[in-house]
Amino acid sequence: MNSNILLAFGLFALVASITPGPNNVMLLASGVNFGFKRTIPHMLGVTVGFMAMLLVVGYGLAEFFERSPLFYEIVRWAGAIYLIYLAYRIATSGPAVSDPQQANKSKPFGFVAAFMFQWVNPKAWAMAVTAFSTYLPAGAAAGWIAGLALLFPLINLPCISTWVLFGAMLKRWLHKPRIARVFNVVMALLLLASLLPMLDAGGPN
Repeated sequence: MNSNILLAFGLFALVASITPGPNNVMLLASGVNFGFKRTIPHMLGVTVGFMAMLLVVGYGLAEFFERSPLFYEIVRWAGAIYLIYLAYRIATSGPAVSDPQQANKSKPFGFVAAFMFQWVNPKAWAMAVTAFSTYLPAGAAAGWIAGLALLFPLINLPCISTWVLFGAMLKRWLHKPRIARVFNVVMALLLLASLLPMLDAGGPN
């Protein structure tokens, strides 16, 4: 593999992983409400789910989207509707709880839920299509696709972990209902705001 392409893709993965988006906003909220340890399956689901998406897109789905832009639009808008629902759930959730027995009554996103969420996440689709349309050389061998897909989780997991850690650090200040309500509403608004660039971007180019 060309080292320049790997470096460029690595920088793309870093920026895409560390900047705000639906996954990171949800991970931050999970860190607040459930702590770092209980959010690990959520993190792994995000990373593995997006790696699987990269493989699927790299091995042919990107070309299908190019030929069927209507299907791509359906996927994007279906994901947007689901994210609006998640934003509502976050906005109406209660304060973080310190009592372990009470905390265990609610459940964070598990591995499977986070894995499947990538397939309705507009930012994930935009990132996957952009990654291979921009960084995959024309006529590249199958090994290129696998290599770039495997590089992504090495960069992504540490980046998204920082969001969870930050959320876990905030947890101690969010037990008061009024403060928690403000935080949850802000998180919901940020989740909605993260949709705007993806919905304005149009279909794959």
